[in-house]
Amino acid sequence: METVIIKNYELRITKVSLLRYFATSLFLFITLGLFSQNYTVMHEAFGKSYEFESKGNYSEAISVLKKVYQEDSYEINLRLGWVTYLAGQFTESSAYYQETMKLKPYSIEAKFGFVYPASALGNWDQVITQYNEILAIDPQNTLANYRMGSIYYGRKDYAKAEKYLEKVVNLYPFDYDSLVLYAWTNLKLGKMREAQVLFNKVLLNRPKDSSALEGLSLIK
Repeated sequence: METVIIKNYELRITKVSLLRYFATSLFLFITLGLFSQNYTVMHEAFGKSYEFESKGNYSEAISVLKKVYQEDSYEINLRLGWVTYLAGQFTESSAYYQETMKLKPYSIEAKFGFVYPASALGNWDQVITQYNEILAIDPQNTLANYRMGSIYYGRKDYAKAEKYLEKVVNLYPFDYDSLVLYAWTNLKLGKMREAQVLFNKVLLNRPKDSSALEGLSLIK
């Protein structure tokens, strides 16, 4: 009698296990099907958005993405951040990029994206904050270092500008933009010998460059 009970119990366990297995399989099948359909819709929306952007039709590029908008989608927020920026909707663009940074706090591309509308709105403190966060993640990031150097040069804080530009020139010793700005920074700091060497290197990159020639003319 005990054996029969045990067998029946085992049989019931087997039936329950099979039911659970089929239920789980069905759930996964339905879920995967929904994901597949969702991705198809997303692919179409992104494709149309790129097409509209290429034609300069930014309002439609935005519209097709908003129809499939998902708050937790990094990619949609990133894309909307860009096309709203192109459309001149800088406040909206900033908001979308802020969402991307919430979703992916270590994303450097999201931070670079955010600085476009922020700079367009004149929020330079926010721009500097993002560049500092990028450099905290990637201290050797040449674009962030160069832009920080440019900002401080524009503010006539040449000592700070030098710190960032020196790093870029050490990484890319023959890059025109970095060399010429670094040369002018040294000139502003009164480092005439260093500036002279740098301006002459600029002329190796771009012979007869007007900025380099002007700089050399100021060195006695």
